[in-house]
Parts: sequence; structure tokens; C-alpha cells
Amino acid sequence: MKNSERNFARRLDLTSLQLFVAVCELGSIGRAAEREFIAASAVSKRLSELEAAAGTALLDRHSRGVTPTPAGESLLHHARTVLFGLERLQGELSEYAQGVRGHVRMHANISAIVQFLPEDLGAFARAHSQVKIDLQEHLSSAVLHAVQEGAADIGICSTAAAHNGASALQSRAYRQDHLVLVVPQGHALAAQAAINFEDVLDWDIVGLHANSSISLAMRAAAAAAGRPLRQRIQVTGLDAMCRMIDNGLGVGLLPDRAFALMHGVGRLQALALRDPWARRELRLVARDFDTLPATARLLVEHLAPAGAAAPPATALPT
Repeated sequence: MKNSERNFARRLDLTSLQLFVAVCELGSIGRAAEREFIAASAVSKRLSELEAAAGTALLDRHSRGVTPTPAGESLLHHARTVLFGLERLQGELSEYAQGVRGHVRMHANISAIVQFLPEDLGAFARAHSQVKIDLQEHLSSAVLHAVQEGAADIGICSTAAAHNGASALQSRAYRQDHLVLVVPQGHALAAQAAINFEDVLDWDIVGLHANSSISLAMRAAAAAAGRPLRQRIQVTGLDAMCRMIDNGLGVGLLPDRAFALMHGVGRLQALALRDPWARRELRLVARDFDTLPATARLLVEHLAPAGAAAPPATALPT
């Protein structure tokens, strides 16, 4: 670190960073002072000292309050990262004091969580009972963002998201699945064993969130066919999708193993999709696998050993 950088770091203090974030979030020095239980004059003084340390204006002051300058926006991003990291540090240290010897933060998409992670994480937890795993479900794009920003140590997302949105991230093969078309029993399409997605476009579709990997794939396929996508209903869970389909509100695409797990939800049946994009790979992503904490590396090797190909989904009894 250069002397100028070291001097800048020494002139910063966490209280000033916290106050700066509060002022930016509330758009007012007075409201930030009230929230942080400190005099407005003291907040102003700390902000002035922060600007002096940065050597540039961080806030635009106007009659309606304050807004961050471009430099202020940059500081706001890094200040939040620093404060979030300190919260994590405090939480993890308290867990170590209680006997927990490791902590892994993980984000994954719904396909991985429903189909594979319960068994995989259960086996890991039985072998490493003192490692705590914080798992959150997000869309694949949000999983990538969380890993890039450091909010998650590792993530699991679709192949398309991993290749298109994570050039700075490393990835490993995790699992494979195959999308199937789910229809009510007795539906006009139910007699077919397999179908092309283009033939599905004549029907109303029950889909997941508009930015889910399945919805994005369906929209791309419909555009390639020059046809509209009649996605009338969007839900956030696979069980809700199955119930909508069972009640005649449309047809929908699900991963094959997820459908097997949801098989008791309604009178439904699945048709294989012939389209190549229906065969999908889920990938494990990290900023750098080699520099992950030891417990995170342990989980990575359990989920996706280095050099291993993604195993296909294991069929479930129906």
C-alpha cells in the first residue's frame, strides 16, 4: 500500500462511514442525525472531515437535502461493503465463541434448491456438523451479483447465467437436469410422450418470475420461432405452478426431478421437451475457488470436485 493510501485509510473511521451511509439513504443530514441519535452539527463536521480526507466533494447540498456526487456514490458502495463485512465478522466471531467452527454463505436458484441441495447439504452437514451454512434462494442473475459483490461466498445458477453474466467469476459443473412440459391429465397434449416447445406456444403458460432462467429460455425460444409467448400467470414457487396447472390455468415447464418431487401436487403428467436448450447444466460459481475460506472450499469440493463433470439428475420414483 502506498503512503498516500495508508494515510487515507488511517483518516477514515467507521462512525463517519456509517453516518455517511445514513445521510445518503435518507437524503438529509437532519434525519440521519435523528436516526443515529447524534447532533446534526456533529454529523456535518464528520462529513466535512470525510470530504477533506477524500480530497473531493462527496455530497451535493441543496434546499431539499443532500445527494451523493459521483465520488460519493463510489464511497457509498464501498462503505456499505465495509460495514456489511464488519457485521459478518461480528456474527461469525460470536458463532465461533458458541462452538461453530466455520460459516459459508451460499446463494442458489430454485432449481438447485428444490432438486439437489437438500440431499447434498444434508450429507455435508452430517460430515461437518460444526460448519454453518447460510443458504438463500435467488434468481440466477441475483446469485451472480451476490457472489461478485461478496455478499455470498459461493453460488449455484444456470449455465446461461454463469457464461453470460460472470466473466470475472470462476465456475464448476454441479448438476444437470432436463425441462419437461407439465400438463393436466386429460389435456389435449397429454397423449404425447415428447414435444417441441414451438408446439407449446399455442397454449397459455404458467411460468416462474419473468427473470428466471426458465422464463428467459422460453422467451428466447418463442422469439426464435417468431411466435408470442402466452405466459398469462407468473408465480414464485414450483408447487404454486403445479397447482395452477392442475386447475386448468395453463401448462408449464419444470425441471424433471423437480416435477418428480412435486408429483403429488395435482393430477398432472410430464412430457419431455425435445429442444436442445431443455437440457440444462447448473454451475457452482465463486470469485476465486482457491482463495475461499477453508470451510467454503470444503463445501465446494463436496458439491463439485475439481475436474469432475456435472452428474445427470438421478431419477426419482413416480
